[in-house]
Amino acid sequence: MAATQFTEDTFFDGRIRVKQNARGYRFSIDAVILAWHIFPAANARIVDIGTGCGIIPLILAYRHRAVTIDALEIQPQLAALAIENVIGNHLEHRITVCCEDINQAAAKMPIGKYDLVVCNPPFRKSSTGRINPDPERAIARHEIAMTLAEATAAAGRLLRTYGEFAAVYPASRLVDMVARMRLDSIEPKMIRMIHSRTGDPAKLFIIKGGKKSRPGITIPPPLIIYHDDGTYTPEAQKMFAP
Repeated sequence: MAATQFTEDTFFDGRIRVKQNARGYRFSIDAVILAWHIFPAANARIVDIGTGCGIIPLILAYRHRAVTIDALEIQPQLAALAIENVIGNHLEHRITVCCEDINQAAAKMPIGKYDLVVCNPPFRKSSTGRINPDPERAIARHEIAMTLAEATAAAGRLLRTYGEFAAVYPASRLVDMVARMRLDSIEPKMIRMIHSRTGDPAKLFIIKGGKKSRPGITIPPPLIIYHDDGTYTPEAQKMFAP
């Protein structure tokens, strides 16, 4: 891989460095928002489904120093990049990257042994919208290699009882997400709407649920990302703070 094909970004005042493909799929603030809402217990075992370049495991491993994370990615080039990022940040003893389809991986991984499953799944159904000609971006954005149903089914299989599932998803598919979680015995426990600016309609939401948990949900105040002048709000700024 030629060095000119990649860019390198830093997080937390340079404590985490993330290499990304300059032309292919690049993570967005969605992944940073999701990681911000995750509070694992000490020594938690975590699975990240569709890790991309490994951004969510890198953030979680930096913020929560005792967790271990298995990161799954179906695209070989992205999986290789995630491995490179893990090694580059000296986190290979806590993050393991596996290049495999989620359905095949979940069938081989220990059933009911994980405390937390994290997922930033493809947002769009394969039959909707224009599919990006770049394969990396297409697979990351459309349900080509992984559907919502496959993501929640894998989470339901891997989570221990009362283990937590956390995801970020478009507001337009809130009902789809809740329905799929319940079909896979994951009870929604928290939904937080995400707005670009005050007064804008919600475009995303964060959802967290518990495996075989009792019904009952919390709806916290919405997350606003930007002020009217385009600068980050105080909470959004904290997401990038060391």
